[in-house]
Amino acid sequence: MWRDALLVAGKDLRLEWRSRVALNQVVPFAMLVLIVFAFALDPDRGVLERATPGLYWVAVLFSGLLALQRSFTIEAVDGNRDSLRLSGLDPAGIFLGKAMAVGVQLLVLEVLLGIGVALLYTTQFRGWALLVATVVVATAGIAAAGTLYGVLAAGLRVRETLLPLLLLPVLAPVLIGSTRAFEAALADAPADGWPWIGLLAVFAVLYTVAGVLGFGPLLEES
Repeated sequence: MWRDALLVAGKDLRLEWRSRVALNQVVPFAMLVLIVFAFALDPDRGVLERATPGLYWVAVLFSGLLALQRSFTIEAVDGNRDSLRLSGLDPAGIFLGKAMAVGVQLLVLEVLLGIGVALLYTTQFRGWALLVATVVVATAGIAAAGTLYGVLAAGLRVRETLLPLLLLPVLAPVLIGSTRAFEAALADAPADGWPWIGLLAVFAVLYTVAGVLGFGPLLEES
């Protein structure tokens, strides 16, 4: 399973590196979201600073949707999805590999968004251990849930519009938990943030287990 996961993750990441879609489209879109928020709230810098954690994770979720859609769009070209089904790879390995590839892209995006927040919102980062833990666990949850719902919507004609409708309500706990954890870290009160890390970890584990068990049947139906 893990060998197959590494093969699929490597394939997806090589395709993204060669196409530069994430670099040329997803990252600029994420930065534009931050800039729009900055213009909207700039008259009151206090509001902008207090809203930084929420704005950051909203930008991550919106931009992450583009990366998730791209992850399954590349399988829809030239019958690649049929080739994936017939490849003999472990479905659980395919799920983990695609989730790992999406997770790596999200981590790079989150680092760049963090730099953008520091420059545009003049945010002073504190509580680095809590910040890093939040990013890692939230990314795992987004990647796992997004990959599971991505294959669910992959076989439908309206997958581009259906995936956000399915996924955004599901990711509400991630948005709430990661925002609260970031608020605690930036307020230099990490003790208030660690319980939210527990919530995010439970979410990530549940969707990872669901993906490992259910990805095969969903892939066949798509």
